[in-house]
Amino acid sequence: MTRTRKVVAWTLASLSVLLAVLVLIIAFFDWNRIKSPLNAKVSEELHRPFAINGNLAVVWQREPEEGGWRAWVPWPHVVAEDLSLGNPEWSKQPQMVTLKRVELRISPLPLLAQRVVIPRIDLTEPNAELQRLADGRANWTFKFDPKDPDAEPSSWVVDIGAIGFDKGHVTLDDQSLKTRLDVLIDPLGKPIPFSDIVGDKAAKTAQDKGAAPQDYAFGIKVKGQYHQQKLDGEGKIGGLLALQDANRPFPVQAKVSIADTRVELAGTLTDPLNLGALDLRLKLAGASLGNLYPLTGVTLPDTPPYATDGHLVAKLHEPGGAVFRYEEFNGKIGQSDIHGSLAYVAGEPRPKLSGALLSNQLLFADLAPLIGADSNAKQKARGGESKQPTDKVLPVEEFKTERWRDMDADVEFTGKRIVHSEQLPFNDLYTHLVLTNGVLSLEPLRFGVAGGKLDAQIRLNGRTEPLEGQARLSARGFKLKQLFPTFEPMKTSFGELNGDADITGRGNSIAKLLATSNGNLKMLINDGAISRELMELAGLNVGNYVVGKIFGDKEVKINCAAADFDIKTGLATTRLFVFDTENAIIYVDGTANMATEQLDLTITPESKGWRLISLRSPLYVRGKFIKPDAGVKAVPLLLRGAGMVALGVIAAPAAGLLALIAPSGGEPNQCAPLLEQMKAGKAPKTVKG
Repeated sequence: MTRTRKVVAWTLASLSVLLAVLVLIIAFFDWNRIKSPLNAKVSEELHRPFAINGNLAVVWQREPEEGGWRAWVPWPHVVAEDLSLGNPEWSKQPQMVTLKRVELRISPLPLLAQRVVIPRIDLTEPNAELQRLADGRANWTFKFDPKDPDAEPSSWVVDIGAIGFDKGHVTLDDQSLKTRLDVLIDPLGKPIPFSDIVGDKAAKTAQDKGAAPQDYAFGIKVKGQYHQQKLDGEGKIGGLLALQDANRPFPVQAKVSIADTRVELAGTLTDPLNLGALDLRLKLAGASLGNLYPLTGVTLPDTPPYATDGHLVAKLHEPGGAVFRYEEFNGKIGQSDIHGSLAYVAGEPRPKLSGALLSNQLLFADLAPLIGADSNAKQKARGGESKQPTDKVLPVEEFKTERWRDMDADVEFTGKRIVHSEQLPFNDLYTHLVLTNGVLSLEPLRFGVAGGKLDAQIRLNGRTEPLEGQARLSARGFKLKQLFPTFEPMKTSFGELNGDADITGRGNSIAKLLATSNGNLKMLINDGAISRELMELAGLNVGNYVVGKIFGDKEVKINCAAADFDIKTGLATTRLFVFDTENAIIYVDGTANMATEQLDLTITPESKGWRLISLRSPLYVRGKFIKPDAGVKAVPLLLRGAGMVALGVIAAPAAGLLALIAPSGGEPNQCAPLLEQMKAGKAPKTVKG
């Protein structure tokens, strides 16, 4: 053997021996000897106490599932027992996390490329006490202070594939969210297949997407407070957090009650360490949709009790902000059905809610909470803070305009059939709601009513204090025979109701908006009929009295009814209010004060024939809207057109009302001659005895 060969042989032999010695040292090294410096180093880096109090060992094992030659490379399996991580100095509790045991394995070959690849970490009996103060300091955030600020960041990368866990206990005390939770996690004893919880259809859908959700392995129980509201719940979860494998989503199922809101969900969470994506069947139920605001931050209207069932899909790391989609949900709000899909994007400068909703049968009563028009008992049931005074008709509950500035919205709503009562037919409600930086608009807000249409444009500026409101309404073609289908004399009528309103006001409730309102209201009815029976049908007791005093119990044909009100600072004043009947012309003069909810009207009839009306004095209607008084004035009837200073006063309003006249079934409109006479400054023709 040559000298060179001998040197090479001795060198290789020496290296082999050294490597064997190194392997023996690593294999039989007592790793507990390094616990003390290791604990000190980690404590120094984390700025809080860290300790491995129990045994620390490294066991080398081959990984047959790696396949090929890699299966022969031994991997280090690290086992540490009785671990603890302390809290920062500001915390009153000594420990943040304790663990009975941690076991992990490290892939050796990626270490050559400065990558620490840990396919799986298993945690035994984890216990954590999480805290966050009102100033934002949280014990789960760590401060790292590099010794050399100008040093290059480490090129080493830690790559964790999955986290397995055992039974555990987690508490959360979050002062910034005013939340305290206590969570217990226990093994189920026997795993429950994913399909047994979510159903075969949902499980197959997940499989078709290439996912293989785990079985449910643990039960969870949670109690405490969320946003200062009592929380209680239970559920089931998987046993392995697959942090990077989207094909192994984490299964979740829960039933939780928060105050009067109940939540049920079942589905999967992908990338659970970062809450990457959600795919859940979600059921929600509660006393009012408005009560979801403190829980979710989503601005929704006050409603009667509701329940919905739909599919929630969330992508939490989209470039424009987390996206939540509640798809193809069905449910009920009060006694009305509701269906649709909504999307919520947590973007800047504000989150935005968008979508489309549909109701096949909508009860008018279920819309009342939107403006605070439901009863005090129902307001209390949904958590409303206002109480409607017993002597007030106009709703006093204030809009929550501060919430309008927290979120934008663009939602369309369609109601195919609207039920007010069996006698009053509504249909085809449609509105487009847009909320932008505190300004709410309903443009258009459209109803089909009795063969006609009510079109409205409503705009509420919640950026101002108080709220500024504007409403424009146009009623066209309401068929009288459809408005009063049970009133026999109207069944052959060709009459219609038409009207316009343009009103502005300031105030945070319907009552305050109308109390400060300015604008006008015009209405025209032609070819109708009136009787005490009709007043009773409409629930107008005062009208019943007035009609009885003028006409007795008989039914009377109305040729035309015309009204024009001027509204200033909540006081509606009659510019023209007249009924032309077959027997008399009836003038109404006076005011309706919406600030005090007081009526002050004088009704003066003028007979068209001999002794058709025996009334010798005008009538009055006075008092509160909720229960006005009616009676006979203690003065004789005045001249024709009583209550008007001069006939010229009615000329301008009459001219304005002529624009509301529309053909009625091919019949002449009997309002035209009446208003033309008034426009010309003449009193309507009557026959005097």
